[in-house]
Amino acid sequence: MLKERLMADLKEAMKEKQILRKNVVQMVRAAILQVEKDKQIELEDNQILEIIAKEAKKRKDSLDDYEKSGRQDLIDQVNQEIDIISEYLPKQLSREEIKAIVKEIIEETGAITIKDMGKVMKGAKEKIGAAADGKAINEVVRELLN
Repeated sequence: MLKERLMADLKEAMKEKQILRKNVVQMVRAAILQVEKDKQIELEDNQILEIIAKEAKKRKDSLDDYEKSGRQDLIDQVNQEIDIISEYLPKQLSREEIKAIVKEIIEETGAITIKDMGKVMKGAKEKIGAAADGKAINEVVRELLN
């Protein structure tokens, strides 16, 4: 299970004195625990993957701000954090792979116009999950429905 892997990696990072890795794993575990406590449920691996994907997205979004301010030290740190988080995510799909899946979903749902985007996005997110971020899926759906 993913939670056990995170705990084992945390212990390993502490032993090896890998401070950045330890901090990133702790932040991910804290986000998971927060959701579990808020909803009072035990999360499944697929739900944990969604949380990990959100953590990666947060960091990718913050990169723009750091680049604007010219903080190379923070840019490097965030890139390292993204690399660590990515180890827990499934292999990210290429744009072509996303396109193939979205085409299938468009055929299944009978979507024709951009008005059907909601149905297509829902099906795509269910099928693709954390293997691609929502922005990439959204771009492909828009492209195919226009």
